[in-house]
Amino acid sequence: MEITASLVKELRERTGAGMMECKKALTENNGDVDAAAEALRKSGLAKADKKASRVAAEGRIATAQGEGRAVLVEVNSETDFVAKDDNFIAFTEAVAQTALETGGTDVEALKSAKLASGESVEEARAALIAKVGENVQVRRIARMDSDNNVAAYVHGGRIGVLVEVRGGDAELARGLAMHVAAMNPPYNKPGDVPADFIAKEKEIELAKMSDKDRAKPAEILEKIVSGKINKIVNEVTLYGQPYVLDTNQSVEVALKSAGADVLGFQRLAVGEGIEKVVEDYAAEVMKQAGLA
Repeated sequence: MEITASLVKELRERTGAGMMECKKALTENNGDVDAAAEALRKSGLAKADKKASRVAAEGRIATAQGEGRAVLVEVNSETDFVAKDDNFIAFTEAVAQTALETGGTDVEALKSAKLASGESVEEARAALIAKVGENVQVRRIARMDSDNNVAAYVHGGRIGVLVEVRGGDAELARGLAMHVAAMNPPYNKPGDVPADFIAKEKEIELAKMSDKDRAKPAEILEKIVSGKINKIVNEVTLYGQPYVLDTNQSVEVALKSAGADVLGFQRLAVGEGIEKVVEDYAAEVMKQAGLA
């Protein structure tokens, strides 16, 4: 069968593979576009295996939300350039929607789930790798299912937050999600701060004091240290921080005025916890040129 330009074009638009790869696949499959697409998909899987060991620490956070449900999904790429690619963005959004519909936070289970396109997440991931030429990994899922107000917020595709708020309204919940994205509080309320953290901070504050201060009566010394610890606790808790949408009041005051309570939050940032390889490209070029 003659492999026409229109067949090659159709296969390219369908798979995103290169022109020569499409022509070769069509030739090997007697012009059958479906069979050629499957062959390219299989080829994509082979390429995915070769790239799987490469560090993917860039990427994107995508979100999907339904009635009382919300998810965040982190999908990683090797470079920020690919993370901004339309195909990559479409993939992350499709994966987030599927994660919302299927439930759970098990990435391995999600891989076999079907996207709206009919492909499994894993098949679509392999096809995307063939298209963009980089390792792509679905890394994490965070979700909330609740009868309370649940807000999902993603900032610049790099930071995603879920917040569950009892009371208040959707606008307040979204504002709090924006706050968590911006301020990254490690803890929700003062009672959530671990005792060993408090003990360590007390030790540090005492060590920083002058001999003159340490010589003060015990009750005065306790007041001084307690004041410093309270300030630190405010800095590391959502409730204690100045509210980013109104820095004249703390989050706690804003919540009280709305008759609301934050029950919990989750925050994902692209690549956190992944050891990135920093390449010195100038040094590498110099080395290859025999100049270093």
